[in-house]
Amino acid sequence: MTFLLGITPSPILSALLWIVLVVTALYFARPTAHQFILAIGVASQRMFRTGSQSVANAERGLAARNREVLLAAGREAKERIVEREFDRINETVRKDLGNFSVLHRNLSESINRIENDHSAAVDVPPDPPGWVAAVQAVAAMDSKDSRVGVGNVLADIHKSLVKAHKEAMVAYHEASGKRHTLLRKMRPDWREIQQTLGKVGKNVDSLLGRSVTIDRHMAEYEDIVKGEDRAVSILSSSSLVFFFVSALVMVVAIGGATINFSLIARPMAEMVGGTSMVGNFQTADIAALVIILVEISMGLFLMESLRITRLFPVIGALPDKMRVRMIWITFTILFLLASVEAGLAYMREVLLHDELATSALLRGDIGAVSTSEYMWITTAAQMGMGFILPFALTFVAIPLETFVHSLRTVVGLIAIGILRFVSLVFRLTGSGLRNFSVLLTHLYDLPLFIPLWWAARDRNDASSDLTEVRS
Repeated sequence: MTFLLGITPSPILSALLWIVLVVTALYFARPTAHQFILAIGVASQRMFRTGSQSVANAERGLAARNREVLLAAGREAKERIVEREFDRINETVRKDLGNFSVLHRNLSESINRIENDHSAAVDVPPDPPGWVAAVQAVAAMDSKDSRVGVGNVLADIHKSLVKAHKEAMVAYHEASGKRHTLLRKMRPDWREIQQTLGKVGKNVDSLLGRSVTIDRHMAEYEDIVKGEDRAVSILSSSSLVFFFVSALVMVVAIGGATINFSLIARPMAEMVGGTSMVGNFQTADIAALVIILVEISMGLFLMESLRITRLFPVIGALPDKMRVRMIWITFTILFLLASVEAGLAYMREVLLHDELATSALLRGDIGAVSTSEYMWITTAAQMGMGFILPFALTFVAIPLETFVHSLRTVVGLIAIGILRFVSLVFRLTGSGLRNFSVLLTHLYDLPLFIPLWWAARDRNDASSDLTEVRS
């Protein structure tokens, strides 16, 4: 600086000289500098724009892939639902309508019996008696004619009529009793027909309801196969709901596994040694964790063998005979491990009583050594928990399958959001650099305001002179 300010006797004059020289150099280099600054801005904008387009292409590819995954998962889920509905219909038809021929024969027999009984119970009017004409003839005679003896005849006719009436009433009562007996015999057949028809109607209504459900699922399946946006949106929202619900259930299962671990970790220390270490972890803790993981694995294989979950297609594709064997093997192993855990829980309670008794003896409190008569309740509770928790952890396979399938969709949506954000950042950065290059050109012109003002004044004077000449 001393050298630069010493080119003239006066430092101020040297500084002014240097300013004039720098401004002159900047003024003459102005077009090139502006082109350089703007070229850097344009190149930076194009670079970030290219990066933004690449990220946008990756986002579109990932979105298409995520869409395919959603549609494939939805198609598989709908196929399973429709298959289950058809299995239910098949079971209903096989169980309830498979004996339709027997049902039809029973109905025909019941109807025939009712028709026969009804025919036998028809009330047939009695034939008119033969003495009616005789009564009419006697009634036409003159009652004063004593030769005929009309009074005696009428008396005999009256007696015969009373006797015939009594006999007719007895016969009518017998026939009515017989008809009522036949009608009472028809009542069970009526009830049987009513119950049978009601059962058939219920089965038919069930089939109609299942058919409506299948139609609805088939319509949704067709939308999924066609790749409709509405179906994709529904599947995406359902996948998010399944993800959070299954994650919540997994957290609950982890809590149950933690309780199970605390039940068996302490007695395992007595079995494998409490001072043995594998790295930074105790061998007892590792052994207890291995037992729990083996139980979860056996439960997962049991669910796969029962075809409740489909995480391992190899197990589901096994022959039925081999699959049944695998069910019994995994259930037996799980039952034995649950029994072992129940024994370890009992051992934990025994060790706890021993520690309490030892601490009481060391304190000299002999009265506290006696065991309470209600201690068996806690022991039974711990043994029950040790036996039940392994079977409860078996059902973790269901939320685990849902979590795994929905995780792909959720990760895809998160990745799409990240790529979209990166693309926006690249685009904004490119535009910002382009505008910043323009700002740099204005900043470059800031020290040159005097020469630029003078040049602009000369241009204005020249344009005014040219205007006057033209006028």
